Amino acid sequence: MTPDREQHSRRSMHPDASAWGEMLAAAYRDIADRTMRDLPIFNEALSVEAIGFRAREGRVVGMMITPWFMNVVTLMRDRTSHSPPSPGSNLRLRFPAGEIEFTVSEMAPVGSIASYSLFSPMFEFEHMTSARATAEAALAALMSPANRAASHGPDARHDSIDRRHFLRGVLTERRA
Repeated sequence: MTPDREQHSRRSMHPDASAWGEMLAAAYRDIADRTMRDLPIFNEALSVEAIGFRAREGRVVGMMITPWFMNVVTLMRDRTSHSPPSPGSNLRLRFPAGEIEFTVSEMAPVGSIASYSLFSPMFEFEHMTSARATAEAALAALMSPANRAASHGPDARHDSIDRRHFLRGVLTERRA
């Protein structure tokens, strides 16, 4: 299967999740054009892209790449909660690799989202190919229970993912 066809195939498995990821990417493209482009944290070599958005346990989750950050993002609407946490609050979600703590925010026009920052700013990425590969590897690692032990530091709370250990494991694994 060609990479383009493989990507299309992955998207068609979760059309609603993929569509939501694209809607979020469009909102960030608008922000990039209106307010971020002239700021010193904007990496001109990168663009906005939604990576791997999928349905998982009643939520939509994926990676968002922008010229100023790379985040794991989830939509706050789900089948399990009655009222979403307020913007600025934290939300702990469990993944196969462990728990991560998201920060809740409001994002027009998509509504309430929760984000977990992996990189900000994005100057260590020279082009979209490397940013995309890192996002895909991080998302795959987050969804893999085999990465639970590698993502925990010696002082990490029970199932919480330590960001540095998680990223080192993902990046070391990808380069090895």
